[in-house]
Amino acid sequence: MAQNDLNKVADHFDLFHQPEYQTLFENKKQFEGRHSDEEIARVVEWTKTWEYREKNFSREALTVNPAKACQPLGAIFAAAGFEGTLPFVHGSQGCVAYFRSHLTRNYKEPFSAVSSSMTEDAAVFGGLQNMIEGLANSYALYKPKMIALCTTCMAEVIGDDLGAFITNSKQAGSVPVDFPVPFAHTPSFVGSHVTGYDNMMKGILTCLTKDKKTETKNGKWNFIPGFDAYTSNIRELKRIFNLMGVNYTVLADNSDSFDAPNEGEFVMYNGLTTLEEGADSINAEGTIALQAYSTEKTLNYINSEWGQETAVYRPVGIRGTDEFLQALSKITGQPIPRELEIERGRAIDAMNDSQSWLHGKRVAMYGDPDLVMGLISFLLEVGAEPVHIVVSNSNEKFEAEAKALLASSPYGANATIWGGKDLWHLRSLLFTEPVDLLIGNSYAKYLWRDTGVPLVRIGYPIFDRHHMHRYPIYGYQGALNLLNWIVNTILDDLDHRTDIPGKTDISFDLIR
Repeated sequence: MAQNDLNKVADHFDLFHQPEYQTLFENKKQFEGRHSDEEIARVVEWTKTWEYREKNFSREALTVNPAKACQPLGAIFAAAGFEGTLPFVHGSQGCVAYFRSHLTRNYKEPFSAVSSSMTEDAAVFGGLQNMIEGLANSYALYKPKMIALCTTCMAEVIGDDLGAFITNSKQAGSVPVDFPVPFAHTPSFVGSHVTGYDNMMKGILTCLTKDKKTETKNGKWNFIPGFDAYTSNIRELKRIFNLMGVNYTVLADNSDSFDAPNEGEFVMYNGLTTLEEGADSINAEGTIALQAYSTEKTLNYINSEWGQETAVYRPVGIRGTDEFLQALSKITGQPIPRELEIERGRAIDAMNDSQSWLHGKRVAMYGDPDLVMGLISFLLEVGAEPVHIVVSNSNEKFEAEAKALLASSPYGANATIWGGKDLWHLRSLLFTEPVDLLIGNSYAKYLWRDTGVPLVRIGYPIFDRHHMHRYPIYGYQGALNLLNWIVNTILDDLDHRTDIPGKTDISFDLIR
């Protein structure tokens, strides 16, 4: 099995199909105590039935492949949007390595974050000493302008107090007393990555804006993207702001953190929101979030502590973008430019072109609450019918909002929202109540293979395709991208099902 010729090294896609590996796999089965192939096939077929679906949906103590990540991932994602900011995870090295790799696999970009390297002794005696040494090393080695702290399960279970630990670390000389070290408690065993984003954003703004309130406003509007995996959305928003002459601050702008240019030199910190802009955000005219459920605590804090006007708009599809632009025009007094009107017309024209392929298509989807809300709105606009809507990190407020949106259109009449369910629940739904299309992240690939329902990859993470995050889903340009991905997935699937000459390829869609 050894290969000494470097020119004959096989890619893993081919390697494990070689005879010696296939023999190894067959021999391995005798030690696994596995059932016969016939019994496995029988059980697999049974799991596609209504009987199994009822058992599947009755489980309470088991989650199988939830469509969410844990809080610290969202926390370091938020921290990455501020200049010179080093995300610091108070927990084990394994946890932060997972977060880094998860983001790197989605964006194909290196991502920097450190940990306090807690091990068994810290789990017993507490992680204060790890914090003191970790902050000192991070400050000396990586020279950040700010260190943003969050926690993992280990630190939360033993009850480490980040506020007190940071104070003690500063007193021990780890970092200067006036050095900004915002923090957020982000236990992985509750909430999700959107909760972690919210907690960290609130923590950073609380730290940066302390004693920065002035008697006059700065004339700007704050915009918080939320946990938005599409870096191009921020760029599209800034393009719109610049076209309209809006004076703005993005909190936090991580578009370059996950999509940096290659200019021949590694840049560790690519957050585009300066600390000065973050500090002055307390003096803005108001704050608008582009997501509701990843900014809930932050908006409540801004509204109550800063006394600022807050609002949420999702510029997805035609209606969502219309509402957003009209709100911008109203609050800033700036007219909507002709360029955006032309883009709107192009998007509507494209939707009309593709309407016949989308009308009445039954769709299953899953993802984060705000993303799903935007997708529901878009699908209703093009005449598709959302049927199964799975949101693992759901809540009552989201479900009420989604039901109201679905009720506003006849195309939403057959939809059911499955809050708190996972992808194994969705599998049962797809087999017992089939649909025409599935929308989700890369983890839906196995549902696609299992059920045969064509998959549109939208969401986070997307590991098995490249560059998806570089295309916006916001604005009229984003509507075109969503339309393109969805309708061409339908046409690709049609091609795959009609590719036998003389038998299935009887529709002459190509003529000279």
